[in-house]
Amino acid sequence: MNLALAKTETGRALGELFAVARAGLPGAGKVAEARQQAFEAYERAGLPHRRIEDWKYTDLRVLMREVLPLAAAPDAVALTRAAAALKLHAIDGVRRLVLVDGVFAPKLSDLAELEKGLRVRTLREMLEAGDATLQAELFSPEHSNPMVALNSAMMTDGVVIEVADGAVLTQPLHVVHIASGTAPSAMFTRSLLKLGKSAGATLVESYIAADGAKLYQAHDSLIVSIGDNARLDHVRLIEDSREAVNISSSVVTLGAHAHFNTFGMTSGSGVSRYQATIAFAGEGSKVETNGVNLLNGRQHADTTLFMDHAVPNCSSREIFRAVVDDRGHSVFQGRIIVQPKAQKTDAKMMTRALLLSDEAEADNKPELEIFADDVTCGHGATTGALDESLLFYLRARGLSEKEAQALLIQAFVGEAIESIVNDNLRELAVGAAERWLAARG
Repeated sequence: MNLALAKTETGRALGELFAVARAGLPGAGKVAEARQQAFEAYERAGLPHRRIEDWKYTDLRVLMREVLPLAAAPDAVALTRAAAALKLHAIDGVRRLVLVDGVFAPKLSDLAELEKGLRVRTLREMLEAGDATLQAELFSPEHSNPMVALNSAMMTDGVVIEVADGAVLTQPLHVVHIASGTAPSAMFTRSLLKLGKSAGATLVESYIAADGAKLYQAHDSLIVSIGDNARLDHVRLIEDSREAVNISSSVVTLGAHAHFNTFGMTSGSGVSRYQATIAFAGEGSKVETNGVNLLNGRQHADTTLFMDHAVPNCSSREIFRAVVDDRGHSVFQGRIIVQPKAQKTDAKMMTRALLLSDEAEADNKPELEIFADDVTCGHGATTGALDESLLFYLRARGLSEKEAQALLIQAFVGEAIESIVNDNLRELAVGAAERWLAARG
């Protein structure tokens, strides 16, 4: 009875939130119509729950009982708090694009002297300008996923990045989402990256909180188009507040002979779900996706990946690691779909979980759906504890129990982290892992 009541109240609250916010959201005319259609698609499905197969381990009707008001545009106090948080997560040699409480912050961003072939605009600017082509791409994700539909209806701001044909950027682009913590609130952001033919870029996404920020909800979506013979390296790090909810999605489409290398790490947020759909639209393309969950307390983190092999001669690799302590709960769902025309597909997936306590939980669900006969595909999943003999060996050489555990954990997640090509970004991920290990005591 209590669960049913919570469902009803959550659904009603989201409907009221959209009704109140709709008039103030950027864009009119066809944009407003698209928002309404997206919200109606969300309402038909409702908040995802465990009876939906793709959400069976992440029941948002239980995990996200409260609907927070839309975040206000950041004032001077919020920007000051965000600037302080930014200093703790600074990376040398990158171009920063900062969103504070879901709104682009030009004063904290680096837009001067853009590299040749790079164009950066804000989502709000694009929605209000009436660019029909880009607006169609911004609303392109199908609305069968209710949280993507909700994001389409409510998106407020983000960045729109275009890299011209043949342009290879030397500076990584760092999109930083900062919650200022001035008030409990919800943020809905969406970004678009268009990588031209034979282009190259590195994109970093960070989700962080200002000091003292606790309760907030981040709803983010990223749409990526990778042109023929182009390469994108992608790193995403979730270090939100432990009371935060982070629901993120990515929709990635690759052209012919393209290369997509992506790494994600979740060490923050109380409840998080990252869902990515990666579609091969051209032959001869390659995807490498690696991920790590570092969880303790009562954290819940869900990574769900859909790899759609629709054309021949493509390859994909998925490596996922989870380290779970206390009463944390890690979820990995990976589905590789090989369509009838996708002959000569080479797709493999491996997920491993390391449980550090008797109450820790890891659900791994790798899946293969193969409709072609000339393919090389495989998957595997393991779950276990730290090797007691290795712990004894390290303890016998003077290390404390926590130090010995930390060394073994670093080795366990190292394979995934080593996939990051850029040295500075690899160190950024190592630093996030070290902060998590240090917080264990």
